[in-house]
Amino acid sequence: MSNAPESDAAALQDRNAAPVLEVEDLRTWFDTRDGVVKAVEGLSFDLRPGEILGVVGESGCGKSITSLSIMQLVPTPPGRYASGAIRFNGRDLLKLSPDEMRRIRGNEISMIFQDPMSSLNPVLTVGDQLTEAIILHQGLGYKGAMTRAREMLDLVHIPEPEARLREYPHQLSGGMRQRVMIAMALSCNPSVLIADEPTTALDVTIQAQILALMEEIRDKLQTAIILITHDLGVVAEMADRVLVMYAGRKVEEANVIDLFERPQHPYTRGLMRSVPRVTGGEASAVERLSEIPGIVPALNNLPKGCVFADRCAFVTDRCRREYPPLVDRGERHLAACWESENLPEWTA
Repeated sequence: MSNAPESDAAALQDRNAAPVLEVEDLRTWFDTRDGVVKAVEGLSFDLRPGEILGVVGESGCGKSITSLSIMQLVPTPPGRYASGAIRFNGRDLLKLSPDEMRRIRGNEISMIFQDPMSSLNPVLTVGDQLTEAIILHQGLGYKGAMTRAREMLDLVHIPEPEARLREYPHQLSGGMRQRVMIAMALSCNPSVLIADEPTTALDVTIQAQILALMEEIRDKLQTAIILITHDLGVVAEMADRVLVMYAGRKVEEANVIDLFERPQHPYTRGLMRSVPRVTGGEASAVERLSEIPGIVPALNNLPKGCVFADRCAFVTDRCRREYPPLVDRGERHLAACWESENLPEWTA
């Protein structure tokens, strides 16, 4: 523990560092027969070196489309970037040519996709898949790339990495495949890693190992991580800051402690109350789950006012008429709610 002051100083320096990624007023829309689907609408946030940003919200709220927008993987058409900027180290990714973007994607910005079995090629060995990006972006020959691939499998704690390089995805367990995906994403030492539901369909023991691995990688490489998840427990454990999305918009953003101690948006409170809790130390004493009534509105027919109004217990006439702006409630705690100041005191 003797190096704690040095670690604290490094963390402070990172918080004061210039953002490695800045998303400003991003709008990602899809043109369909039923109208324009506004999957991401006016989203802004930034990400600093070594920071873990948790992105939460129900399915259909725009989390994955945000990550695909950053990677420039939204199919166009039907998708299009209606407005906004995505600046990576000062360069607007939306203005780059396809060739320029290919040099960044998988090299300086990498992504771990939700399902490793469908993301890995079943007819190529783990070694062949790992070396592809290394050869493309790092300029190494096959032998050098294979050495680097073996080092990456060792980094993510895969036993017998030499043997695993010769195996196919179906020969590995779910946890192993997810580790391969992480190794692949980190093989070129990216500045930004996007993890889209990295622990989906894994048992809790393997989930804990994967999350611990991501934290270890952040600490070793100072990689900035965008962690997309439905699991608020994972967010509480891993994230430095949290961005809450609803119907394609940011409705709240705060540091992780502040968000859990004093959520300022009814939607955030609803998400927190829907998490199972065991009380009194007894496995049988489980509180009845609270649920958010209704469903996310159709993104091609959003209401005029607040998009959460029809599901909110604190809705007023003003909420139905006007969309609330994001207001800083102190300490960079942003919330888009007309009634934030009138909400009852939060009790977890």
